[in-house]
Amino acid sequence: MDGTLVDSTASVERAWGRFADRHGLDAAAILAVAHGRPTIEVVADFAPRGVDVVAETDRIEAEEIDRTDGISEVPGAAALLGSLDPSRWAVVTSATRALTLKRLAAVGIPLPKVLVAADDVTRGKPHPQPYMLAARALGYDATAAVAFEDAPAGLTSATEAGAATVVVGGYRGEAAAGLPRVPDLTGVRVVQVGPGLEVRLP
Repeated sequence: MDGTLVDSTASVERAWGRFADRHGLDAAAILAVAHGRPTIEVVADFAPRGVDVVAETDRIEAEEIDRTDGISEVPGAAALLGSLDPSRWAVVTSATRALTLKRLAAVGIPLPKVLVAADDVTRGKPHPQPYMLAARALGYDATAAVAFEDAPAGLTSATEAGAATVVVGGYRGEAAAGLPRVPDLTGVRVVQVGPGLEVRLP
């Protein structure tokens, strides 16, 4: 969701900045690895000894749910999803279910019939489990899917699940090497080809 359907960069950076300030941490170090990963895993990696990781995670999530200012639709996201059969697409995110639904609704993006959120997995991105679960819920194997991702954890998760993966945005690190790329979802189309569907990039 974040970075592919919803531009929440400013909101996410503010949330991690507040966390860093509370605990005397380096916000830049946190942000370097936080994008696309479950909040609780990042908190566990950085929280000082003695901090209640679950309580801190709940606080960060509550702050983000309450503050939707500064988030916007990634261009083309609503149009693309609105053109699709709801039974053929899913949202796979490291955000919680509550935060995902709040952000999608806030920017006018259709809510998914299939949502795999941080609450639904035992191993989050970059592990392939989230994409494998989503594909199964749609009735397909992940190797039949096309995934759109913007951050290293998500790109690794999708490619290791076997999905054809498209980079959205400007990330150019190792996880994006050799993958097709779009700046946003403007002009991305899905067309019927024989019995299946084909994703066409601008």
